[in-house]
This record gives sequence, C-alpha cells and structure tokens, in this order.
Amino acid sequence: MMDELIHIHKTFDKVVLMGSELRHREFEGCVFNQCDFSNSDFSGNTFSECEFIDCNLSMLLLGQTSLQDVSFRNCKLLGIQFQHCNDFLFEVSFEQCALDYASFAHKKMPKTKFINCSMKETVFVGTNLTQAFFDQCNLENAVFNETQLAEADFTTAINYKIDPQYNPMKKAKFSTSGILGLLSQYDIKIE
Repeated sequence: MMDELIHIHKTFDKVVLMGSELRHREFEGCVFNQCDFSNSDFSGNTFSECEFIDCNLSMLLLGQTSLQDVSFRNCKLLGIQFQHCNDFLFEVSFEQCALDYASFAHKKMPKTKFINCSMKETVFVGTNLTQAFFDQCNLENAVFNETQLAEADFTTAINYKIDPQYNPMKKAKFSTSGILGLLSQYDIKIE
C-alpha cells in the first residue's frame, strides 16, 4: 500500500508498520488515521501538508525527514528526535499528543502550537520558539536551555521550570501561578 515512491492526497487507515523501514518516499496532502508506525525508520521521507490522527509514532526515526506543515492530533510521539529532521521548511503543530522524551534541540519553530500535550522531559535546547503557544501543556522536567522564547505563551501551561538567565523571553506570557517555574532555581519561598 505504501510501496510507491510518491503519494498525493491519499488516506491511510489503520496501517501497521511497527519496527519497519519505509524510506525515501514523498507524501503530499495525505492523512494517516489510526496507524501504528512505532519503532520504525522513516528517514529521508518528505511529508508536506499531511495530518496524523490517532497514530502511534513512538520512537520513530526521522533522520533527514522533511516535515512541512504537518499536524499531529491525538498521537503518541514518545522519544522522537525531531532535531534530526530536515531544517528546510520545518513546520509542525501538535494537539492532544504525548510528546514525552521527544527532542526539538536546535530546531527553528516560531509560532508552533502545542495544544493540550504531555511534554514530560521534552528537550528544547537551542530551539527557537518565538511566539510559540503552549496551551494546557504539561512541561514537567522539560529542558529549556538557550531557547528563544520571545513572545511565547505559557499562560495555561503547567509544571515548567525555565531559567530566565539562560533563555531569552522578552514579552513571553506566563500566569501568576506559573511564576514559581521561573524562580525555582533561586531556592526562594513565595507565599
């Protein structure tokens, strides 16, 4: 079903390719619904204007894969190393996804939307998240270091710990209850 090299405006329902290799394919305007590609190697593929819905993509390898305007809804994306994706036109969005242990190190992701996602121990080292939106996201133990957070919105995010000394965050938005996440490294008590 996915053996062809180019796929345009196709829908893939309930495809299971766990632990498989599917490389150097192009997918444009495709929808992946309830697919399981966990522990597979999708290196060198191009996904343009694609949607992943209710998919398990945990531990998927994406070396030099292009993700151009790709949305993920209600997907498991545990441990994915997005930093290995092709930088050219990299654009993603996430809604109701499990992104625990994923890494976006050194990616340019301005205006990226993370909506109602679990992002425990997700890595954002050297990432550009200018104007990114973290709506109802759990950022427990997420790593922010040399991360550009100018105008990012953390108003409804929870459990983040971000050191303002090492992360530029001019005009970023935080809730009053989230201030502790900005001051935790100073070992002070706020009552």
